[in-house]
Amino acid sequence: MVQSKTWVLARHFEGFPEDSNFELKLEQQPEPKDGEVLLEALFLSVDPYMRPFSRLRMKEGGVMIGTQVAKVIQSNNSAFPIGCHVVGRCGWRTHTVSDGTGLTRLLSDWPQEVPMSLALGAIGMPGLTALYGLEEVLGLQAGDTLLVNAAAGAVGSTVGQIAKIKGCRVVGSTGSDAKVAFLKELGFDEAFNYKTVSSLEEALKSASPDGYHCFFENVGGSFSSVAIPQMKEFGRIALCGGISTYNDTTPQTGPYPHLTMIFKQLKMEGFLVGRWEHKNQEALRRLMAWKREGKLQCREHVTEGFENMPAAFMGMLQGENIGKAIVKV
Repeated sequence: MVQSKTWVLARHFEGFPEDSNFELKLEQQPEPKDGEVLLEALFLSVDPYMRPFSRLRMKEGGVMIGTQVAKVIQSNNSAFPIGCHVVGRCGWRTHTVSDGTGLTRLLSDWPQEVPMSLALGAIGMPGLTALYGLEEVLGLQAGDTLLVNAAAGAVGSTVGQIAKIKGCRVVGSTGSDAKVAFLKELGFDEAFNYKTVSSLEEALKSASPDGYHCFFENVGGSFSSVAIPQMKEFGRIALCGGISTYNDTTPQTGPYPHLTMIFKQLKMEGFLVGRWEHKNQEALRRLMAWKREGKLQCREHVTEGFENMPAAFMGMLQGENIGKAIVKV
């Protein structure tokens, strides 16, 4: 039997997460039965969605939710032979026994020069989120002007690059001067540090005086209240996240956008990436092709050590990362 390290949710978050919300435990993994495999985690993802989903999907004492890239080290399942690599929603565990449900093998022709950790980033769920939000929700067209906030994160940075591939003008909002420089490296047409501008409204107007056709929303809260009036008539808004509200203990209130949305005839749609799961293989190959062609840059913020999962998670929520935040076991 293999001993696995796990991080459990000791108590639900109230406000911003603290070390006391997490507890490191050991558990014994049984020998795999027929149809089962034993996985060893190589890279684990920390993502903003874990904060609100923990309240909706988890009970105190449960293993923290999350996705990992893992290697099959024992197998009684011919679909997952020893030595192959998979992406699985195994939570914050170093080892997992699985019957294969929910496991996805990495692309069969995954290039040797491309880090497998990108299967948790631009060639994984965040990349798919960016692609589906742009194509399926926003219906992005060449010549559109796109606004994306949290633009230096895993999703936002991919959103901006895909939009440039598609011939759009891209404006990015982010939270540090180093992140602004990163967005410029990626080819964003305009980028600003929302923490240092004197007026968010004026920054948005200056970046695109004629307004925005599309808004890829990752932040919510007061940013949304300022951005929505900057939309063009018949503008489209994709609601991907609301990280500015995830740690609130008291819900934020107004101003409310209804009249602006009515008069400008705006379309706003929330979405979850799993809606288009049937398209994932083809979409992942498109993302990989852009990566190999040099059109898609993939920066990672890597934390070493499974014991540092909570610190990596809290750091990501505070915006410490540029690009995708991952933990290397």
